[in-house]
Amino acid sequence: MERISGRQNATVKRFRALARSRASTGTDDVLLEGAHLVGEALDSGLQIDLLAFSETAAREPLAQLLHRAERSGSPIVIVADAVFDAVSPVRRPAGVVAIARLAPSGIDEVLTKAPQLVLALDGVQDPGNVGAIIRAAEACGATGVIVSGGCADPFGWKALRGSMGSTLRLPVAAGLSLGEAIEAARRAGLRVIATAPRGGTRLAHCDLRGPAVIVLGGEGPGIPDAVLAAADERVTIPMQPPVESLNVAVAAALVLYEASRQRTDVTV
Repeated sequence: MERISGRQNATVKRFRALARSRASTGTDDVLLEGAHLVGEALDSGLQIDLLAFSETAAREPLAQLLHRAERSGSPIVIVADAVFDAVSPVRRPAGVVAIARLAPSGIDEVLTKAPQLVLALDGVQDPGNVGAIIRAAEACGATGVIVSGGCADPFGWKALRGSMGSTLRLPVAAGLSLGEAIEAARRAGLRVIATAPRGGTRLAHCDLRGPAVIVLGGEGPGIPDAVLAAADERVTIPMQPPVESLNVAVAAALVLYEASRQRTDVTV
């Protein structure tokens, strides 16, 4: 295995460029940080182009993960501890990072699996929220997620870390406008349900059993008025005053849980 001891090494620069912006690389490369996410990538059979372990982590406590990576045939480099903070995007590196290939799913793939339960995100700018929503979507049995314009990159390292590996398994489409996503959903026969802070059907009374796309807006502006007006139904999460709104990831989890509960009750 190659050993890296200098910050000017080309491999170090590759990791740093990817941490700054995936768009600048012009590829489907993604940066995976931490033992959990790297382990999930190995389990899922994701194509891993390069794994980097710090010297200390390669000996302990990540020796077992290193052996797994070796068995997978993935290229591995060992990075000096003093240099590893230049390779990892976090302040307190966990001792392993990787570069893998992960392309967005096509809209048809996201909308195909029946009975469809799809989330469409618009303007969710916090990558941690995007990742947490994708995690909740997989946990509650959603069949896909559409991340439209104005959202954080769902394949950026922060969003991937927030998803805890769910983005590696769940179909996630990106790059469409919200309007395009809704049109595609309607063509596929899905109802459009928009979340609204007030004035909608109470969550427990909203029928979420059939094929549907549930639209969630960003942390500040929410869903555009035109989308709210065109939706087949609005759904509202009841809250006790003086609370008027919830974090978008929390709201997504509540709606997804209710959809999962309804669908489970139907199929049991």
